[in-house]
Amino acid sequence: VSARIVERLARHVDGGEWLDIGVGNGSLLFTAAEWGYAVTGTDLREENVAKLRSLGYEAYCADVEELPFRNRFSVVSMADVLEHIPFPARALKAVSAMMKPGGALFVSMPNMDTIVWRALHASGKNPYWGEIEHYHNFDRKRLVAMLAAHGFRFAEYNISERFRSCMEIIAIKE
Repeated sequence: VSARIVERLARHVDGGEWLDIGVGNGSLLFTAAEWGYAVTGTDLREENVAKLRSLGYEAYCADVEELPFRNRFSVVSMADVLEHIPFPARALKAVSAMMKPGGALFVSMPNMDTIVWRALHASGKNPYWGEIEHYHNFDRKRLVAMLAAHGFRFAEYNISERFRSCMEIIAIKE
C-alpha cells in the first residue's frame, strides 16, 4: 500500500527530501527511502522517534508547528494526521513554510461525504464519531478549500486502501 502511495507522489516530485509527519509504523517513510528520497520523520510518540533514530533516520518528537524547517522538503506526507490536530489551518501554514515551491503534499483522512459514511451514520455505528482523538471531520470539498487557502493546488484524489470511507489527496505547493 505504501509503495502505491509513493508511486503516485513520485509522478509529481521524483526526488528530494521527504518529511513524514506522524510516522506511525514507519512503512511510508521506509518505502519513500527505498525509492531514493532523503527521509525525515516526526511523531508525537517518543518511542517511534527513538526507533527511527536507532535505525539511522533523522527524526523529531514535536508538533508540526514547532518544527524548525523552512523551504526544505519536496514532499510532505500527513497520513491520517490532520484530523488529529486541534488547529489544522495553523498546521497547514507551518507545512507550507517547510516545503519548496512545486512540492507535493499527501494528506489522508476519513471522508464525511461517502455512501459508506452515510450508511454507518444511519445505522448508528459510525466509528469516526466516537474517535476521541479526532478534532475534525472533513469532506473532500472542505479539505481542498483549506489546502487552497494555504497555498496548495489540488492535483489528485484517491480512495484509501487502508481504511474505509477515507480519502487521499495530493496537492502541489504553489
